[in-house]
Amino acid sequence: MNNNGTLTDAPAKTWVHQAARWAIRPLVGSPVTPNHLTTLRLVTGIAAAAAFTAGDSVWTAWGGLLFVLSAFLDRADGELARLSGQTSAAGHRYDLLSDAIVNVLLFIGIGIGLSNSVLGLWAPLLGFISGASVGAIFWVVAIMESKGDMMGALPFSAVKGFDPDDVLFIVGPLSWIDDLISFLVASSFGAPLFLAFAMYCVMRLQH
Repeated sequence: MNNNGTLTDAPAKTWVHQAARWAIRPLVGSPVTPNHLTTLRLVTGIAAAAAFTAGDSVWTAWGGLLFVLSAFLDRADGELARLSGQTSAAGHRYDLLSDAIVNVLLFIGIGIGLSNSVLGLWAPLLGFISGASVGAIFWVVAIMESKGDMMGALPFSAVKGFDPDDVLFIVGPLSWIDDLISFLVASSFGAPLFLAFAMYCVMRLQH
């Protein structure tokens, strides 16, 4: 990380990061800081999760819009930090904590909102499973980042312009066509599997 206040203009690693970099360039040198964007990301993400709990098609659509905005801001805060030379360990921790809170609440909110769907009471359970798994993944990331040289063991690298968590952007379109059931069911299997794979990679390196 660049902690000395010098401007960094290294290539953005994914397509979404490139778009975020283009969007926030006018903010470089302004009073707006990366932490401001992180806070806005946190607020919009929590609002999205709350909207999903309503289980109403209109609120669900708004939840999808708010979550897409929140996810985009998650990329924008880091790009602003790099472009303006404001990267810091504290800012990174705040960003990671915000990511964890928003993504965990996302699945819980969707699960609660779908409790009146064909999934019934299974929906909140699936939401909890997905959310808990995602929270555990962030916990693994935090532990590995504290060890520094072990981050390479985790399967979180960008491939062909996409990050693994870019898949969450699909929440927006699925909410607008009222098809979050398939997303919740898929995530209840996918998130635990991804967690298991991440832990396997870490344990393999340790041994």
